[in-house]
Amino acid sequence: MPEVLSFEALKAQVAEGKVDTVLTCIIDMQGRLMGKRFHAAHFVNSAWEETHCCNYLLATDLEMATPDGYAATSWERGYGDYIMKPDLTTLRPVPWLEGTVMVLCDILDHHTHEPVPHAPRQILKKQIARLEAMGFTPMMATELEFFLFKKTYAELRQDGYRTLEPISDYNEDYHIFQTSKEEHVMRPLRNHLYAAGLPIENTKGEAEAGQEELNIKYGPALDAADFHTIAKHATKEIAWQNGHSASFLSKWHHQRVGSSSHIHQSLWQDGKPVFYDADDKHGMSQLMKHYLAGLIAYAPDMTYFLAPYINSYKRFQKGSFAPTRVIWSVDNRTAGFRLCGEGTKGVRVECRIGGSDMNPYLAMAAQIAAGIKGMEDKLPLDPPLSGDAYAGQGGQIPTSLIKARDALLGSKMLRKAFGDDVIDHYGRAAEWEIEEFESVVTDYEIARGFERA
Repeated sequence: MPEVLSFEALKAQVAEGKVDTVLTCIIDMQGRLMGKRFHAAHFVNSAWEETHCCNYLLATDLEMATPDGYAATSWERGYGDYIMKPDLTTLRPVPWLEGTVMVLCDILDHHTHEPVPHAPRQILKKQIARLEAMGFTPMMATELEFFLFKKTYAELRQDGYRTLEPISDYNEDYHIFQTSKEEHVMRPLRNHLYAAGLPIENTKGEAEAGQEELNIKYGPALDAADFHTIAKHATKEIAWQNGHSASFLSKWHHQRVGSSSHIHQSLWQDGKPVFYDADDKHGMSQLMKHYLAGLIAYAPDMTYFLAPYINSYKRFQKGSFAPTRVIWSVDNRTAGFRLCGEGTKGVRVECRIGGSDMNPYLAMAAQIAAGIKGMEDKLPLDPPLSGDAYAGQGGQIPTSLIKARDALLGSKMLRKAFGDDVIDHYGRAAEWEIEEFESVVTDYEIARGFERA
């Protein structure tokens, strides 16, 4: 795999005329890349130290609206600046864009130069630091599921998204022939991301027409979140370049399966996995059992960070491979948490609750915080589920954004781990999504009641 680009190598490439553009990117609340395109010469001369952005970028919604109710920034406070501090360890080529490299930035307060606490990358860094203080390194990976559609974004937008046709015609789960028809998008996606320094493992067809999955190698948690975000961005751009569109909407049609983003996780110490115990029936150490018990105990608290929109909750349906119950199992895809790699050094937890629309930094941070609490309190782990988790065993995953918001705002664990200001900030984001949705008259309401009500 190509090395991540060094700053010295970047300067040489700029001098040789091979690179002319540097994308300086922050991660917003929705998990998107936001930032600036610098002329490369200016970036290597001075902008590599810092640049600036409006602080509304961490207090907006999918539409880039400026809702009221945020303590961190508002019209009353004047919408000032944040500092974008490039993390030069994240410099990498962007092979699908000519002459372009990318760098991810951390977000600092303009006055104090301290990290902004509600910035997604900072939230994850804080939880990683907590684990490191305990002597552990979190290792994680996410699965990216999404749909490819025949038409472009512009075409679909112009017809009001009423002609959504997946790129394929039938369920393509593991289907080699069907996915061969999509290689004009998926092959460059794999190869460009690999050339950008991401440890791409594979792509495959998922369990619906036009549904894809991209898998990236397990690694340190911050890398996993960075890779997820870059890969999601690249998927949309490369689909667009090839005359198609890609969507990470959790549930685009009520008769189609949803798209998830499962999170695999374990802890390591001194380069060795500490979730493994060869003498245990399932290969699980006591530490792993406490960690998993924490995930289960605080699953409702953190569901908002796994399912952040109204639409996210349409995915949680019986018999859909999306979980409905907070319960764990051994290699059982009906449960919210699945034990993978049973009896091996690769033993790990897979959280199956997260949708494809999640922000990976927030989701991973919440998982780590819950796991730490489980270890701190030595929470006992109930026996695994045997059978169909849809049958009603275990606690229920919050069934709406309203319930998830209430669990988030009432979470003592997350308030202690993230800070009150951070939880209140994202609680307001959830409230805004609810307010916006409740103000809209939907097609469903009109079709159902126009004549018959």
